[in-house]
Order: sequence, then structure tokens, then C-alpha cells
Amino acid sequence: MGFISNLVNGISLGSVYAIIALGYTMVYGIAKMLNFAHGDVIMVGGYTCYCTMAYLGCNPFIAVLLSIVVCTLLGIVVEKLAYKPLRNAPSLDVLITAIGVSYLLQNLALIIWKSDPKSFVSVIDVPSVSLFGGQLVISAVSIVTVCANILIMLGLMFFTTRTKMGKAMRAVSEDKDAAQLMGINVNSTISMVFAIGSGLAAIAGVLLCSAYPTLMPTTGQMPGIKAFVAAVLGGIGSIPGAMLGGILLGVIEIFAKAYISTQLSDAVVFAVLIVVLLVKPAGLLGKTIHEKV
Repeated sequence: MGFISNLVNGISLGSVYAIIALGYTMVYGIAKMLNFAHGDVIMVGGYTCYCTMAYLGCNPFIAVLLSIVVCTLLGIVVEKLAYKPLRNAPSLDVLITAIGVSYLLQNLALIIWKSDPKSFVSVIDVPSVSLFGGQLVISAVSIVTVCANILIMLGLMFFTTRTKMGKAMRAVSEDKDAAQLMGINVNSTISMVFAIGSGLAAIAGVLLCSAYPTLMPTTGQMPGIKAFVAAVLGGIGSIPGAMLGGILLGVIEIFAKAYISTQLSDAVVFAVLIVVLLVKPAGLLGKTIHEKV
């Protein structure tokens, strides 16, 4: 039962990583940039949900919706102000800007909410599921997180392959200049990608804080970095790859804590990244792109 319990916990944690990684992979796949401020949008989503429930007395459903709206608008504003002026800039400039935005969001949160950890009340008020005569207990948060991960991945797959905006995103991903010549508004398409990714970050933030009920300005930093590792593991730019990478990484982390060491679990996670980059740089489901010279 201990093995199965760890596996369930790993899949649950990995599903959170997968939802965050989906935002990473969407932005990279279309805009060809790594938004390292993505993890801090998770933190903003958590604080928005917390304040809505604690100070305004709203029910959890309204709090989650408001969190998604706030993070979606934040993603659009960040893209317009910080990233749009650097559309044709070298990738290093964009990377430095992303790190700067990350620290800006963290310090704004520190000023507004201070450094004291907040006790987050779970938005999922449903009894746990008990199996095998009580030997295995699966929390409602774990079930909802896994289901949300699957539904989001299927929704994104449908959106990118069946809708007009999704096809426009794929066109921009292939060739921005050619897409613009075909009448696609590249700037609006990229803004939409950031909006979707930030909305997913809000959902991930609420689920993460529901499972691990402590909220502080640095809450999203480490999960954001691990989700980036998950995106690389699965194949950054691939939606199914982000889901696969997230779940695998969550399982690896939980099993490392259970069977190796809680102090070394993060080291194991980043060692996985190094091994993947050495053995299969494109990731498990990623495609190797050959550049024509």
C-alpha cells in the first residue's frame, strides 16, 4: 500500500507540474521564448484566491474564477509591457527580462502580503476516497488535480487543432513572417497564448496550495522551475509531452523522497534534466528540428 500511495501522490503532484508545464510549452511553442516569470503567476493566482475567500468571503468557485481572470489579465499585461518590445531582440535579452519580471512579481507580493506564510484553505471540500478497507486513502484534491490535468490537456489539443485561433497559433509557431503575410495578427495570437498560459498557472496555483496549504511570495518559484524541467523532459513545445513529463517528474520526486532522501529529492529532479539533455535533448515526445543552412 505504501508503494501505491506514493504513486498516487506522485501522479497528483506531477499533474500540478503538468498544468504549469503546459503553460511553458504553449508559450515556447508559439512565441519561442521561455517565460521564467510563469512560476510567479502561480503565486499571484494563489494569493488572489486566498484574498477572495479570506477577505471578501466568496465561495471557492468564485474565488477560483477570479483568480483565473486576474492571472489571465496579468499575463496579457506582462506580455504587452515586457515581452512585446523585445519581439525581435536576441533570446538572451528576453531571458534576462523574464528573470527581471519574476523578481518584480515576487517583490511586489512581498510588499503587499509581507513575508509571513498564509494558511491556505483548500477550495475542494469533498471527503477523501478510502480503498482496501482504509489502507489506501486518496484525497479529493488529488482526484480533482489529475482530472483537471487530463481535461486541460484534451481541451488544449482540441483548441490547437480544431479552432481558428488554435490553427493561427500553430501557423505562428511554424513561421511568424509567413503567418503575418497570410493575414494572421501575430501580436494578438501571442497575447492569447500568454493569456491561456497564465490562466492555467492560476489553476495550478490554486490546486498546489490546496494540496500543500502554505502560501508565501516564493511559493511558485520552485514549482515553476520543476515544471520547466517537466516540459523539457516531455519535449518542450509538445502538449502531450508536457503532461507526460509533469507526471513522470512528480512520480520521480515523490519516490526520491520516500526511498532516497527528502533532502536529495530536488537534486534527483535536476539530475533527470541533465540526463535527458545528454541522452535525448528534444525530450521524450519532442521532435528534433534540423536547420537548413
